[in-house]
Amino acid sequence: MLKGVLILLAFGLASCASLSGDRAQIVGSWKVVSFDVEFQDSGERRAIYGKSPRGYIVFTPEGRTMSYLEAETRKAPTTDEERVGAFRTMLAYTGKYRIEGDKFTTSVDGAWNVAWVGTDQVRTFKLEGNRLEIVTQWNPAPMYNNRVTRGVLVWERER
Repeated sequence: MLKGVLILLAFGLASCASLSGDRAQIVGSWKVVSFDVEFQDSGERRAIYGKSPRGYIVFTPEGRTMSYLEAETRKAPTTDEERVGAFRTMLAYTGKYRIEGDKFTTSVDGAWNVAWVGTDQVRTFKLEGNRLEIVTQWNPAPMYNNRVTRGVLVWERER
């Protein structure tokens, strides 16, 4: 009986270590290098926030992520039309995340677009040294006549 309990305890501790180890690889602060939209039908990529977008993504050891991105040309709006443009040239959200293999899922509890609150956002990621590539799921994009697109983001670990 004691042997069985010890085996279960050891298995549980190994599982916890594995989970924190999975998180440990991306924990930290990352600065955006590039943000492209890729079109499924053609493979074309567009840097929709410009060649030098601004933004960060943070992954905490406790399992929270926060992400903020904005276009390089974004400026303080002074009219309603400019406010609409400012909304379209940024994104931000936060939530608890979990890692499963090469994917992380964020359960969104706050976002610039309130339609995201309460959703799970799934992203594929690849880590190479101090570079983190994150790819979103394919989705129809209303701003491109519902062509199916995904985001491809490259981040560099902040030092």
